[in-house]
Amino acid sequence: MKLQMVDVVGQYRHIKREVDDAIRSVLDSGMFIQGKEVGEFECEVAGYLGVKSAVACASGTDALQIAMMALGIGPGDEVITTPFTFVATAETIGILGAKPVYVDIDPRTFNIDPALIEAAITPRTRAIIPVHLYGQPADMDPLLAVARSRSVPVIEDAAQAMGASCNGRKVCSLGTVGCISFFPSKNLGCFGDGGMVVTNDAALAESMRVIAAHGSRVRYYHEVLGLNSRLDTLQAAILRVKLPHLEEYNCARRKAASRYNELLTGLPVTVPFVAPGADHIFHQYTLRVPKRDGLAAFLREKGIPHGIYYPVPLHLQKAFAMSGGKKGDFPVTERATEEVISLPIHTELTDEHLKFITGSVREFYA
Repeated sequence: MKLQMVDVVGQYRHIKREVDDAIRSVLDSGMFIQGKEVGEFECEVAGYLGVKSAVACASGTDALQIAMMALGIGPGDEVITTPFTFVATAETIGILGAKPVYVDIDPRTFNIDPALIEAAITPRTRAIIPVHLYGQPADMDPLLAVARSRSVPVIEDAAQAMGASCNGRKVCSLGTVGCISFFPSKNLGCFGDGGMVVTNDAALAESMRVIAAHGSRVRYYHEVLGLNSRLDTLQAAILRVKLPHLEEYNCARRKAASRYNELLTGLPVTVPFVAPGADHIFHQYTLRVPKRDGLAAFLREKGIPHGIYYPVPLHLQKAFAMSGGKKGDFPVTERATEEVISLPIHTELTDEHLKFITGSVREFYA
């Protein structure tokens, strides 16, 4: 049985005609940079999320950097975030000369623990970046309450959570700025790199648009230092085809996750927790398991793809050694890095796939 962690080709086959037509239209127009599809896609995403402004950019990583640049974050500033996330979250903080200040996670959701945030705030704190990890919304209400009380902007890292919601509101519409990735493996993925920043603040949106275009509103006139961060017209055209299918895609992932839960009943594994009021979209289906490395090796022998997101927390990464992080600083995170394993999840999984995968997990623990 051939299994894939993410089946982007299988998904493409269902919408091949629409995608091919969209690509052909862009090719015929010759408008490969800033074609009309980019603006149309921005409007459609803004409408989907219920926000006033959306600015397309080249990647989810750029989205984070653009958001922080627009908020004026730079050397000497501090940004509070989680040590249990993809490196881009903290990498962009460091690139701007600011310092990532980590807060440990909730052991059930893997997201930043809002109860620990206020103690981490200092006079140098310039933003809080919660990550909606694996497609599970962070616990935003208490986090936003702390942020408001201390007048600290909130940048939502929704790279893994496009379409997720918290108490009926889409992630990215809750904080000051929302940052999205359209990397091919995401729930809404393009055929390359792509990203977006969204906000309800018109002035901030304009600032982010200028930064993404070399700091320029008018060609060859540059107001600020910016980036070359544009979403290609081809990618925007592809994403416009896929956006109307996003709810269907997320529903398919939730259905697969529910079936996984059923098939794993009785095993010594902890299936994903879904927080009350959260609409988890299962970008990853992540278990906590004993003997994680042994299970990973066994699945590899069976030809079953899997992922460990993430094996080393950010405070222990060599790239952040200057921060002085040491083992034991964030025990909940460190334990998670030793126990998590993600099984294949995508829109093309069949019940036969799920039974084979879970049967193999069951065989290992037998």
